[in-house]
Amino acid sequence: MTEKRVDEASPVLVVGASGTVGRHVGLQLAAAGVRVRTLTQQALLDPSTLEAAVQGAGAVLLGWPFAEADGAADVVGVLARDVGRVVFLSSSAVRAEGEVEALLAGSGVPHTVLRAHGFAAALQWAEEIRSGGAVHGYGGAAGLNPVDERDIAAVAVRALLEAGHDGAHYLLTGPECPTQAEQVGIIGEAAGRPVTWREIPREAARHRMLANRQPQGAVDGALDFIHARITTPNPATTTVRDLTGHPPRNFRTWATDHAALFR
Repeated sequence: MTEKRVDEASPVLVVGASGTVGRHVGLQLAAAGVRVRTLTQQALLDPSTLEAAVQGAGAVLLGWPFAEADGAADVVGVLARDVGRVVFLSSSAVRAEGEVEALLAGSGVPHTVLRAHGFAAALQWAEEIRSGGAVHGYGGAAGLNPVDERDIAAVAVRALLEAGHDGAHYLLTGPECPTQAEQVGIIGEAAGRPVTWREIPREAARHRMLANRQPQGAVDGALDFIHARITTPNPATTTVRDLTGHPPRNFRTWATDHAALFR
């Protein structure tokens, strides 16, 4: 299938438009004068709903919200048949997303993969910060490289609308690599309250994540990723700047913009 620029008259389908990244993709597309069509992530596996949503769409932003890839082959088959381009939000920490990537590659549909490590969306810490000022977690020394969801969205919009991104796998990061403990401290400074990181053993973190009904494969993948970043911090990339023309926001900017959520 030959890649081409998306027809400006065609709507772009955003799967998960209420999500962390999808919401900003929808807003940025609308600001650019592009018609936006939305589909909830759960509706992906409803064949009739998916078929109706893709009709006439020029491109699709796809995230895979499930721990397993069950049903992904049918979804990709529909997209490959009816849509001109797919931009897939992926992560190396989740096994199912790798399977979806392989399905996209085998389908022949023009597609772009965005790998965004450590979304600057540390909202999983918000309740602990608001209630006690301490975050309990594993891998406080892990050097992650959070990327602001607004920057992920800006790259996604480019890949959705422009030609020249077919087959690309873009690794998106912020401009610096704070550890998890440093991120918590930055949030505390932005929120105007003392916040500390309290290290817990990996197995304790695993039990807590499993108790929150997170799938075992996803839990182990996430913990493996964090463990690796303790000795090898995530390096920064220039992809956001290269593709959008503006530097990526740093974590302090994200924390300042979201400070009210942690008070």
